[in-house]
Amino acid sequence: MKTFLLALIFIAMASPTSSLDAKTLTWSELSGMPLPAAGERITYGKGPQQFGELRVPKGDGPFPVMIVIHGGCWQNEFDYVYMTRLAGWLTEHGVATWTIEYRRLGDAGGGWPGTFLDLADGADALRGMAKAHLDLKRVYATGHSAGGHLALWLASRGKLPKSSELYRENPVAIQGVLGLAAITNLEKYRIGPPNSCHSSVEPLLGGGPDKVSSRYAETSPSQRLPIGVRQIFIQGEKDPIVEAASVREYVEAAKKAGDHAEILPLAEAGHFEACVPLPQTKSVFEDALRRLVSP
Repeated sequence: MKTFLLALIFIAMASPTSSLDAKTLTWSELSGMPLPAAGERITYGKGPQQFGELRVPKGDGPFPVMIVIHGGCWQNEFDYVYMTRLAGWLTEHGVATWTIEYRRLGDAGGGWPGTFLDLADGADALRGMAKAHLDLKRVYATGHSAGGHLALWLASRGKLPKSSELYRENPVAIQGVLGLAAITNLEKYRIGPPNSCHSSVEPLLGGGPDKVSSRYAETSPSQRLPIGVRQIFIQGEKDPIVEAASVREYVEAAKKAGDHAEILPLAEAGHFEACVPLPQTKSVFEDALRRLVSP
């Protein structure tokens, strides 16, 4: 796993829009930022990765709920902790947050179908926490990078056929998605350098589209349009891991399919500015939150 992480960092640095050239936020800089106080840890399954942190704003509520999903190329080298910064910020802005951990590649049961089933079960576990201060009619999902892919998938899973391994009856309805440097097209994204985030797609799904086409149809956001919910994307224009052009292409396809989708670009940002509000970007996050939750 250390080899994978080093390769990912090398690819980001070798890009012509790297953090060194463009002075974008690096993973090490992000990792050194202060963390919020821990939320309430709640399990949704028996496995060691099947838990989440619940944070609820002060006051009576009921509050809208944001499911927060971390990225990391679907690999267990990365966990949920870095996304708690965003979760804490959202909670301070009046939104309850449910930050989910889940099985990834490298974990027993991670990949197909376990990663997706964990996200489904984790989302549906909100019903068991439906205290008076949670408004389960206003549930949203946000995710960074691979987590953005999973957030879009959560919003689309109500349309899965009963024959699917990923089918769950009466899933919690997602009212909108905030994609943060989100991976949106698995068929295209899988094509990339060895030992990069791109190369995790086929292990995640158990093969390429020629072998497991139905799995791509059931999980790739680009193949699941229209998703039927509002989708707001925050995207760094100098992102070397998820190219801005791929998100723009998805947004145009989503709009043509009848979805409400839009991008809030970060002109001088790379991959990691999209997952945490910074002094220079917090206005974009506030705008995204208003656009997604207020309607």
